[in-house]
Amino acid sequence: MPAKMMKAVRLHEFGGPEVLRYEEAPIPEPTPGEVLVRVHAVGINPPDLYLREGYKMLPPEWQPKVDFPVILGTDISGVIEAAADDVTGFSAGDEVYSMVRFPSGLAGGSKAYAEYVSVPASEVALKPAGIDHAHAAGAPMSLLTAWQYMIELGHNEQNPLQPNRHEPVPLEGKTVLVNGAAGGVGHFAVQLAKWKGARVIAVASGKNEEFLRGLGVDEFIDYTKTTPEDTVRDVDLVIDAVGGSTTGRFLRTLKRGGALFPIFPLGFSGAEEAKKLGVTVSATQVRSNGVQLAEVGRLLDAGTVRVAIDSTYPLADARKAHDQAAHGHIQGKLVLTVE
Repeated sequence: MPAKMMKAVRLHEFGGPEVLRYEEAPIPEPTPGEVLVRVHAVGINPPDLYLREGYKMLPPEWQPKVDFPVILGTDISGVIEAAADDVTGFSAGDEVYSMVRFPSGLAGGSKAYAEYVSVPASEVALKPAGIDHAHAAGAPMSLLTAWQYMIELGHNEQNPLQPNRHEPVPLEGKTVLVNGAAGGVGHFAVQLAKWKGARVIAVASGKNEEFLRGLGVDEFIDYTKTTPEDTVRDVDLVIDAVGGSTTGRFLRTLKRGGALFPIFPLGFSGAEEAKKLGVTVSATQVRSNGVQLAEVGRLLDAGTVRVAIDSTYPLADARKAHDQAAHGHIQGKLVLTVE
């Protein structure tokens, strides 16, 4: 019997946005422990772009092997179509959201840019009733990243780049600087820090000042006019949502005993300087977690944390969305809608 088909965005080769193909693919069958979700919206995240490009920023030995064709994406919001017999707590008709199989799906095993996706029930949470599917799809990876860095790690997987387990630090009464504060992870980091009672310094381009003031930041630095590491001192925690090889410049902004959390830690070369300054540099990799999604969902439902959407595109226009993402300077999130 031929497989039932759906529309999906797939890769048949690595490359730029032009390699994304909107085409037919088989509807997945949920295996034991899984639910089948009819997708209403998909959130776009940096790993989607990394996969499309072939993870070329990683050393060759770290690049996951990809079997084409592959469906991109991790973050979805939708309605459960069916549940495996052994699944409890969820049933057909439930509105849910999820970060699907991450990082186990790094090579394309998450398969979210599609009309249907099968999801382990342990990675699913009920969609916050107070927000729509587009906003719910914009949350999982970015919000869980901020949560696992800042509030609760939620797993015991060791980061191979550092000798110690990542540990969030107390935030109440502390000063937190967020670099890249207007982006996906950054705008959630700002809100979580404020929720926990921190004073927040946001670093972003000037066009984002009003947006970030609306999220409650106490101080705003336009990096196009002011170099933050030359003017800021005695910070307790830096969340560098940009990260990479330039993250070490923030070491001088921190007080002794402070911490620097680069969201993208590859390329950091300031370990010796950090040791001399008495600063902890620590990172982790976000992991799927339905329990944590339920917890942050309560904050989303109450409006304590909100999802900012820069732009939405139909699933068929994923190329356009990736083209915008590649140019950067996104305020909040990019989301694909699925009719």
